[in-house]
Amino acid sequence: MIKRIIVLVIAIQFAGCAELQKIASQLPNGGLTQAQIGNGLRQALDQGISNQVTKLTATDGFYRNELVKILLPEELQAVDKGLRQIGLGNLADEGIKVLNRAAEDAVKTATPIFVNAVKEITFNDAKNILLGEQNAATSYLQSKTNQSLYNSFSPVINDSFAKVGADKIWSNLITRYNSIPFVKSVNPDLTAYVTEQALKGVFTMIEVEEKGIREKVGLRSTALLKQVFALQDNK
Repeated sequence: MIKRIIVLVIAIQFAGCAELQKIASQLPNGGLTQAQIGNGLRQALDQGISNQVTKLTATDGFYRNELVKILLPEELQAVDKGLRQIGLGNLADEGIKVLNRAAEDAVKTATPIFVNAVKEITFNDAKNILLGEQNAATSYLQSKTNQSLYNSFSPVINDSFAKVGADKIWSNLITRYNSIPFVKSVNPDLTAYVTEQALKGVFTMIEVEEKGIREKVGLRSTALLKQVFALQDNK
C-alpha cells in the first residue's frame, strides 16, 4: 500500500492538471464507497441538528448564545438609539429579546424541515467534501438547501412572531419611534430578517458539530462516522 501511494505521489508531480483528478480518485477509500461516505456526512449533519440545533429551541437558545444571537439590522439601530434617548431603553431591550424568542420558537417547530433537508441532499462528490474544509459538509448543505429552507421556514417565523407577541411589541416600537420629531420613519420587514438570521444560526450550530466530529474521535457516535472520518484523519 505504501509503495502504491508513493507511486501515485510521484505520478502527480509529473501529471498535467487534467490528470490530477483522475489520479486522486485512485487513492484508497479505506474500503468505503462514495455512497457510504455520503451517508457518513449525512450522519454528521444529523448529529449537528440533534446535538446543537436543538439547543437553539430552548429559552435563550438564541438570545444567550453569542454565536447566533439576533441583533437589530442596520436600519433599526437608529430605532434602538432613538428609544433609549427618550428613556425607553427597556422597551428597546424587549424588542431585541422577542426577535430571538421568535427564532427559538420557530426552530423548535421547524426542526423536521432541517432533518428532511439532510435526508434529501445528494452528495455528488462525497469524498472531496469529506477531505475538504472543516465546515465543508455544512457549507454544501447550505448551498443546496438554503432557498428551499427559507421558503419553508419563513411562514413558521411569521407564526412565531404572533405566538411570542413580537408582532405587537414591534408595532408599538415602530409607532413610538416614528412619532419622535424629525426622525426618518421606518417600516422594516422583520419576518424576512429574522428568517435569514435564524437560518444562519442553524447552519452555524451544525457547523460547530461538524468541526467537532472532524477534530475529536470521541464525537463520532456511530461505526460509520468512525470509518468515514478516519479517512480525513489520514488525508
